[in-house]
Amino acid sequence: MEFLQHNMNWVWLLTLVSSGTLLLIPSLRARLGGPAVSPAQATLMINREDAIVIDVRDQDEWDSGHIANARHIPLSKLDERLHEVEKYKQRTVLVNCRSGHRSGMAASRMRKAGFEKVFNLDGGILAWQQAGLPLSKKAS
Repeated sequence: MEFLQHNMNWVWLLTLVSSGTLLLIPSLRARLGGPAVSPAQATLMINREDAIVIDVRDQDEWDSGHIANARHIPLSKLDERLHEVEKYKQRTVLVNCRSGHRSGMAASRMRKAGFEKVFNLDGGILAWQQAGLPLSKKAS
């Protein structure tokens, strides 16, 4: 009991730091990768705003299934192939990968390159599939 009394400040401090960090993660994520959208929001953007979908996964991931009509530009080739989608700088662009990490980096790069409305698919293709949304295996 005496141990707890002397060390309780550390427990409170650790709790405070942990909860503060957890609260900051979404805002840091948004700042780094820009705004993230859920699969439902992404579907609305595709249907209502004719959003362009860019899949930044590797070839084998792409081949296993992708969002219909998506364009495949692997993250490793994004900088050299950005010219292929420059005509969409004013359109809504939705970027996806497997889990949302690589697409966050891609969205950030695209924003720096002048794309105005770039959104990261929060949770990536995994979240898309978990929401029961379809994947295509057709070449786009």
